[in-house]
Amino acid sequence: MTLARGKTTAIVGPSGCGKSTLLRILAGLSTPSSGQIEINGQIVSDLSGYTALMPQTDALYPWLRVEDNVALASAIAGVDKGARRQSASAILTELGLEKWAKAWPVELSGGMRQRVSFARTLLSHRPLLALDEPFGALDALTREEIQNWFSSQVAKRGLTTVVVTHDISEAVRLGHAVVVLSERPARVVAAWQWPDLPDYQSSAGTLEASQRIAKVRAALSAN
Repeated sequence: MTLARGKTTAIVGPSGCGKSTLLRILAGLSTPSSGQIEINGQIVSDLSGYTALMPQTDALYPWLRVEDNVALASAIAGVDKGARRQSASAILTELGLEKWAKAWPVELSGGMRQRVSFARTLLSHRPLLALDEPFGALDALTREEIQNWFSSQVAKRGLTTVVVTHDISEAVRLGHAVVVLSERPARVVAAWQWPDLPDYQSSAGTLEASQRIAKVRAALSAN
């Protein structure tokens, strides 16, 4: 499996096949039993400090205000309070979240919490972002809104991201590449790299998305 720089790769597969484990390996939190990881053609064994992992739940600390949640990685790294709050303020402003800087997590909607969690992930300044079912807990309308917002941020920043999802339409909507995994032990059974979708709301976009969804569903059903 190859990840394209500055693009989003979506991974789908049956429950329990190892999708989250794959992200943990990419984040340096688990060790692969076989195989190897290469970055720019070089085999690497230590991925700590390379990948920022955003888990399924937003994992915001309820006793920290939004700005301090966003600056958490900087705090752990020993950056002084003034500098890390300045960085947090800058990223929150850039993402349109500045008015929520002093809010507590409990005051935020589900979609807003995911945006704050994404801001914290971005502020880690890691080359690779790994997102595990990032929108699964959101209602349909909020999920669509956050998907659009996420896609715009990826395009604007040229981010290299890996997104695990159980939702085929979400994989097609977000992924420049889609990888299908088999039942456990997981193996890659299909993979596509596609050009950007036309406007998702247009007839051309709807038709192209439907064709891609059908291909992914067929690959999953064949396992």
